[in-house]
Amino acid sequence: MKLFGSISFYILAFGVAGYAVFAYGFMPLGSLVHPDMKLNFLAHKSGIYLHVFASLITLSLSPFQFSAWLRTTRPWLHRFIGRTYLIGVTLGGLSGLYMSTLAFGGLVAKLGFACLAVCWLLTGLRAFQTIRRGAVQEHRKWVVRNVSLTLAAVTLRIYLPSSMIAGIPFEIAYPVIAWLSWVPNLLVAEWMFTGTHRNLSRPQAFRGSA
Repeated sequence: MKLFGSISFYILAFGVAGYAVFAYGFMPLGSLVHPDMKLNFLAHKSGIYLHVFASLITLSLSPFQFSAWLRTTRPWLHRFIGRTYLIGVTLGGLSGLYMSTLAFGGLVAKLGFACLAVCWLLTGLRAFQTIRRGAVQEHRKWVVRNVSLTLAAVTLRIYLPSSMIAGIPFEIAYPVIAWLSWVPNLLVAEWMFTGTHRNLSRPQAFRGSA
């Protein structure tokens, strides 16, 4: 199950990152989104491109954050990947916070994406602060929380087509997905550290996150 989870993690992260490269690197901007969203995209190209490409860097690097082999055999590379990942979080989070003010779906969607950006930035900051002072176990937990938010890029792209298949109007689904794409992810991360599931706080896939 651990191996299956790790493989799925790599496939989903690389798959969505690859989709982002295709959709934003080779297709006209906004060609694969709702027409109303396309207008905002075209009006704020710099913010969109910065957010997308900074975020796809973090998504692509996120599985390597949990490689025990990398941590033990190539610690310098682990640190380099970690720093690059956090730079991506910073740029992606700040641009995401800006773009959240323009999000389609009204106030509910705007608040959902704004809260995601703030939580992403804060958990990234805490991950950096804890490793700087040598608090390895706390660092690992903050990395897990942060990556759970990075994976909002994956869950968002699961829920959107699912809502379309279910026949839910986009105008109704999107504000809900603005929250649904990341809140359950973060709750699962917290569940791993508490109660009777404390033994899951360092699963094999997450060992080596420091």
